[in-house]
Amino acid sequence: MLSARSLFQEILDNDESFRLFCSIAASGESQGGWENARIAALVPRGERDLAPKITRHGADEDKHGRIFHALLRKRGLTPVAVPADTDYTMILERHGIGLAHDRLRADRPLTVPDIVTYLSHSRVTEQRAAEQMELLRRYFADHPDVGRAVCMISGDEDNHLAYCHEELLRLAAAGHGRAIQRTLRACALAEIRVYRDVSLAVMAHMGRILGWSRARSALLALGIHAVYGYERAAGWRRMVRLRMPARRNALGGPAAEFA
Repeated sequence: MLSARSLFQEILDNDESFRLFCSIAASGESQGGWENARIAALVPRGERDLAPKITRHGADEDKHGRIFHALLRKRGLTPVAVPADTDYTMILERHGIGLAHDRLRADRPLTVPDIVTYLSHSRVTEQRAAEQMELLRRYFADHPDVGRAVCMISGDEDNHLAYCHEELLRLAAAGHGRAIQRTLRACALAEIRVYRDVSLAVMAHMGRILGWSRARSALLALGIHAVYGYERAAGWRRMVRLRMPARRNALGGPAAEFA
């Protein structure tokens, strides 16, 4: 029977598919770590209280990258080059979502609208990350090899999402509500397209590694398109809603280590 659990289990059980999965994940997390470190360094004077939280966000992302590399080493594997069509983070940037890397490389302070863009982009992508990690935690929390890593990353992603909600609500109360909603909507609609395309690409690469039949690959592609259809019709709205989280000041302390 084809299910999310059986699909992940198949990827996990094969060295080459696991190698690709961890390489893609590690690359995206490391990229997020760099982006957050640069944003923390460029925060405008009036938002300096955000800098430690952004730094913590980046430290968490760097930690996640190290965790995926550690999972590879544990199985005696090395990372592989990430196929361009699976690079979710860079494809989002090419679609103009979030702060451009050229902007982050410049030594010019960000503006409050830049912070709105950053937090809105993060709120949308952290929603996706939190949902994906919750799915993995549901199925593999007790797995002897990946269970601890999955649980730690899932908890971090929940913290990141809570932080985005809280800070965006603070900025909305300060008069940026319309800009936030406009930016969130644009980010969400772009993200669901990118997620569909990256998902199709990842499954195509996995199918070649695992020798899936054309029928199975077609069925998986149909499922991905069905998810996109739902998200385009209504599901994207979950990515733009803002509510005060139960977990307040979620990034107010140091990042937890993974030994």
